[in-house]
Amino acid sequence: MQVYLSDLTELITWTCSRCDDLTEGFEMIELVVDVEHCLQGFVGIAKDLNAIVIAFRGTQGNSIMNWIEDLYWKQLDLDYPGMPDAMVHHGFYCAYHETTVRSGILHAVKRAKKLYGDINIMITGHSMGGAMAAFCALDLAVNQKIQNVQVMTFGQPRIGNTAFASYYSQLVPNTIRVTNDHDIVPHLPPYYPYLTQKTYHHFPREVWLYDDGFGTLVYPVEKVCDDSGEDPTCSRSVVGNSISDHLAYYGIELGSMVPGTCRIVMDPRVWLITVRKILLETSSCTEILQLLL
Repeated sequence: MQVYLSDLTELITWTCSRCDDLTEGFEMIELVVDVEHCLQGFVGIAKDLNAIVIAFRGTQGNSIMNWIEDLYWKQLDLDYPGMPDAMVHHGFYCAYHETTVRSGILHAVKRAKKLYGDINIMITGHSMGGAMAAFCALDLAVNQKIQNVQVMTFGQPRIGNTAFASYYSQLVPNTIRVTNDHDIVPHLPPYYPYLTQKTYHHFPREVWLYDDGFGTLVYPVEKVCDDSGEDPTCSRSVVGNSISDHLAYYGIELGSMVPGTCRIVMDPRVWLITVRKILLETSSCTEILQLLL
C-alpha cells in the first residue's frame, strides 16, 4: 500500500513501484504527515472510480510487535461524543481526532470537492490505519454531513464497544472490514461476549479471506460474513496468531519491516513545486526529517 512510503517525493509525484497498473493516473490532492506521532495519510482522486480516496498508514514495522502486545490490554476508556453508552479506546480516537491528521484530511477533502464536486468518498487503511479510517468516516458522516462515504479496511483492530459498533453501522453502512485468515490484529483487543457493553465489538461487515481445500486442491475464498460484526463462522472461527497474515492481503505486502520508517524523505526540488500539497507538522521530532540532495 502506497501510503506506507516514507519517500514523499514518490508519493507526491506518484512514481513509486506500486504507483502503476490499477492505480496509474491517480491524482494526489494532499499528503498529510504528523511527524511527532509518526502518522501519515493522503487524499487524492481515483479518476477511474470517480471518487475521492482517503488512505491512512498503519503501524510501522519497527514498532508493530510492541503495538500488538499493547492491544491485549487496551481498555474502553473514552465515551464517544454524542453517542450514549458508546465507548472507544482513547488511543485509537486521538490518533485521528487529536493530531494534525484530522485538520489536514478535512482541508484536503474540501479542496477535492471544490475541484471535482460531490463525488463519492472512499476511505481505506490497514492495521491502525483502519481504525483511523473508521473514525474519519464517522467524522465526515456526522460532523461534515457527508453521506456518500464508503469504507474498506484491512486487518483493522476492534476500536469500540457494542453500542459504538451499532451506531457506526447505522451512520456508515457502506463499510467492509477485510480480514485475512489467521491475522492476529482483528482479534484484538479481545472480544468477551459475556461482558456485553464492557467488551470490544467489531462493526460489520466483515469479509474473511482464507484458503480452502487440501494438498494441491487449495483455492482462495472470500466469505461475506453476517451483519453482527462478530460472525462466529468467520475469522472468529480460527485462532488469530499470525503476524505474517497481517502483513499481506490479496498477495500484496502491506507495511514495512524496515526499522526507522518514521523518517520523512523529500527531494527539495520537488518540495518547491509541491509544498501546497503537503501538510507537514513537526515539533521536537524534527531530527527525523531528511532531505535528499
